[in-house]
Amino acid sequence: MKKTNQTALVAVTIAAGLMAGASSASSAAAQCGRASWYALHSRTASGERMNPSALTAAHRSLPFGTKLRVTNKDNGRSVVVRINDRGPFVRGRMLDLSRGAASQLGFIGSGHTAVCMARV
Repeated sequence: MKKTNQTALVAVTIAAGLMAGASSASSAAAQCGRASWYALHSRTASGERMNPSALTAAHRSLPFGTKLRVTNKDNGRSVVVRINDRGPFVRGRMLDLSRGAASQLGFIGSGHTAVCMARV
C-alpha cells in the first residue's frame, strides 16, 4: 500500500514538472500579430497615469509589470515595453503600444503594424 502511494506521488510530480516546463516554453516563444498605438492622458487599468512618451503597452491578459520585447516585422526595429494597461479593444489586434514605443518601432504614420512579442 505504501509503495502504491509513493508511485502515485512520483507520477503526479513528474506530470506537474512536465506541465510547468510546457507552459514556460510556450510563454518564452514569440507571438506575432497586429499592434496599434494610442496616446491618452487618462489613468491606465493599473492605476497609473498614461504617459504617451513612456515605453508601455496594453495587453488583454498579461500581468501588469510584464516586460516584452516587441519587434516590428516590417523594419526589424525592436523595443522593450512594460504592460500597464488593458486592451486593445479592436478585433485583430493583440497589443496597444504607447506613442513613444510606436515611434521607436517606426509606425506612427500607419497607426498599426505587424509585430512579434516575447517576454523578457
